[in-house]
Amino acid sequence: MDFRDKVFIAVAESLSFSKAAEKLYVSQPAISRHIKEMETTLGIQLFERKGNRVYLTLAGEVSYNHLKRIVQLYGELDFALGTLKDEHKGILRIGASSTIAQYVIPSLLATFHKRYPNIELELFNGNSFDMEQKLLRNDIDLALVENNSSNNNLRYINFAEDNIVAIVGVNSPLSHQNTLDLQDLLQIPIVMREYGSGTLQVIEQAFTSVGIKFEKLPILLHLGSTEAIKNFLVNFDGIGFVSEQSIEKELLLKTLKQIFITNLSIKRFFRIALPLGPELNVPNQFVRFILANNNRL
Repeated sequence: MDFRDKVFIAVAESLSFSKAAEKLYVSQPAISRHIKEMETTLGIQLFERKGNRVYLTLAGEVSYNHLKRIVQLYGELDFALGTLKDEHKGILRIGASSTIAQYVIPSLLATFHKRYPNIELELFNGNSFDMEQKLLRNDIDLALVENNSSNNNLRYINFAEDNIVAIVGVNSPLSHQNTLDLQDLLQIPIVMREYGSGTLQVIEQAFTSVGIKFEKLPILLHLGSTEAIKNFLVNFDGIGFVSEQSIEKELLLKTLKQIFITNLSIKRFFRIALPLGPELNVPNQFVRFILANNNRL
């Protein structure tokens, strides 16, 4: 790929000439010169400049989408040539929901890297919705999500089962109980994940399925991560809902306690989301690896 194309991609992704210069270790005037030459060659403006900020024009967006696919194809070429030499090469951009990125996938990524050291890994994390949007924009090659809903422009593969459980701080009066009834939850302050979180979506569906309207729950606040919920509950006389994968340490240290809710079971699958269309070698290699090693999760 031409260096000028790399310059364009760096500016398009950061929307900043100075940040692109830092990333590519060149001067800002050099970045400006490359973009100007590219626009002159193509005969169309790629960026709109407003003060100190830049924005992609429609032509810039079209160029970015095509160049990202070219980058992906170069990765496919490296992988195919590496296979001939028994060396798997390429770049794999993985997006993962917060829960999966922090508690589920790290050890598997380490094992994958040992098996395929020449595949460069990039991990992005956020909530499930954000990761699906990144995948649709071709910012990542695949997404690991925890929601139950599906986007019609993506395909999904289940790779692990998970339970969402209720937890309380051990200093809370609620910790003296082992179980609660569903109706009890209408009187207890609750902490939940943020909107857009796959965990929140699955919890809402579970309550709806047992006849409890989600908006009737006394939700005190929404927090942006599982860690935030766990830390908040240490000094809070209320209840939270998190993945059981995330509380192993806290249960051992006895800072949190799991409470069982009568007649409420919140199960879900962690899923791999992939774009529709041709299957690519590097992402498929990772998918096969996960499915062959999901007993470690």
